[in-house]
Amino acid sequence: MSERSRAMVRSAASKVLSALVVMFLAATVTFLLVRISGDPLSMLLPPDATAEQADELAATLGLDQPLVVQYADYLSGLIRFDLGDSLFYNQPVSQVIADRLPATALLAVSALFIALVIAVPAGIAAAMRRGRASDKGIMTLILLGQSTPAFWVGIVLILIFAVRLQVLPASGHGTLSHLILPAVTLAVYSVAVIARLLRSSLLDVLSSDYMRTATAKGFGPTHAVVSHGLRNASLPVITVVGLETGTLLGGAILTEQVFTWPGLGRLTIEAISNRDLPLVQGTVLLFAAIFVVINLIVDVTYSAIDPRVRLEK
Repeated sequence: MSERSRAMVRSAASKVLSALVVMFLAATVTFLLVRISGDPLSMLLPPDATAEQADELAATLGLDQPLVVQYADYLSGLIRFDLGDSLFYNQPVSQVIADRLPATALLAVSALFIALVIAVPAGIAAAMRRGRASDKGIMTLILLGQSTPAFWVGIVLILIFAVRLQVLPASGHGTLSHLILPAVTLAVYSVAVIARLLRSSLLDVLSSDYMRTATAKGFGPTHAVVSHGLRNASLPVITVVGLETGTLLGGAILTEQVFTWPGLGRLTIEAISNRDLPLVQGTVLLFAAIFVVINLIVDVTYSAIDPRVRLEK
């Protein structure tokens, strides 16, 4: 095995170890936070329940054990990929999450697609028309997109398209028409972030020597930017797109609440409200795992686009 191969293996092992540490810390912090958030027995028992019934339920759920014992049982379950059973749904946490995951994945992927379709042309147009009215107009819209809360955007879209125009449903799930408003709502912030960063990266690229050489060879401005500049300006954008993917999944919490979208975000809110400890832990761990995996994919994509970027660094 060559020295470079060994270095890449060491780098991969280091990244996997770091990911495991992050997951362990996320699991530990989540376990502690949900334990101090309140007693789940009060949500599961009827108001007239006796002390004996409370003790019996606590023993059944393992909540009568010392915190250290509960923590050890929790970690041993994670090693076996067992997230426990939901206190509210009386089903394995993994099954409850699996039932809701497709809806959130569909919403996040749709929002990312919308964001890229809008942000990439907007960023290119703003960079190529720096200082002009169109550039200022795009940057103004970008600033509005970054400073506007997603839940407010969702409410405004509902008032316009569902209440006033009555062309799209205000809530629900199952058809393309149900997907449009929540996907657009979730995409607004990502459009602003990606377009702004792409514009900034392209401005640096446009002033480089090789771009001036491409223009001198007869390439039109648009051709030169798309063929030569966009590739070199895309590295920081790839990082943001990767992070935005995780943010879209996590940020879907408010959007799913506004549109009553049956995904993981709404499930997390319900689990917190019901003090469903295993389900809260399971959803938080899933979000943490998604961020870890996305960061690893971004690192690999970096080296594929630009060979000068090495995994071992």
